[in-house]
Amino acid sequence: MISPELLEILVCPVCKKRLVLKHEGESLQCGECRRVYPIRDGIPILLVDEAVIEPA
Repeated sequence: MISPELLEILVCPVCKKRLVLKHEGESLQCGECRRVYPIRDGIPILLVDEAVIEPA
């Protein structure tokens, strides 16, 4: 699980907007560009190549 302090400073590497926890803490989603970044072993993987874009 990601700590609230870390979640406050994490931003999307593409558009620099805040990320929110999704899918029961298994991923982070950007509300602006809709990219979803995985969390593996408690570590957010903020690589654009690892992200998927959720449909609107």
